Amino acid sequence: MTVIAIDGPAGAGKSTVARRVAEQIGIPYLDTGAMYRCVALQALRKQIDPQDISRVAEIAETIEITLNGTHVGLNGEDVSSLIRTPEVASIVSLIAAHSPVRDALRLQQRQWVKHMNGGVIEGRDIGTVVFPEAEVKVFLTASPHERAQRRVNQDGGDLEQVAAAIAERDRIDSTREDSPLRPAEDSILVDSTGKTIDQVVAEIVETFHRSQGELSHG
Repeated sequence: MTVIAIDGPAGAGKSTVARRVAEQIGIPYLDTGAMYRCVALQALRKQIDPQDISRVAEIAETIEITLNGTHVGLNGEDVSSLIRTPEVASIVSLIAAHSPVRDALRLQQRQWVKHMNGGVIEGRDIGTVVFPEAEVKVFLTASPHERAQRRVNQDGGDLEQVAAAIAERDRIDSTREDSPLRPAEDSILVDSTGKTIDQVVAEIVETFHRSQGELSHG
């Protein structure tokens, strides 16, 4: 079973890069951030306070999330675009900070990988907590300015406001008590600042093939 873990902050390009890496290697792709966004979307729909741990955890434990490439399903509904709204983005880090929510979704993530017999998994605690045994662990980052500019190019908005939102998300993600955002000790740091997607993907794929060669000779 092949597992490649790609972690990193908001706007680093994890989703695009992970999807391309999975395509090139020929294994499935899992966007764990989409799972937290599904919980956030459901909380918004039910008008639940994102700080209400028990009610948000109940959502995480009971909703049905289906992930197939870029397609995201929530209780049978295609929410691929609905989970990408600014409203969802504004609360997803608060929801992801709750340990019961993380416990419920980590269980689903491990079940998904077991069912799919591996995959490229991207998120914020994949290499450190969810799959510490992954063959390749990548911490993908970029300068704060570039991450904000990418979000503006992708979704629109004011650069200063987007930069401020990303900085706040970084703060929440890196200071939460449960699995804060940080590189795994044995991860490879990939800074995508000034690089094309193809360059970043090639760097990770090469690292994977190199690791396979080392394993076969080990």
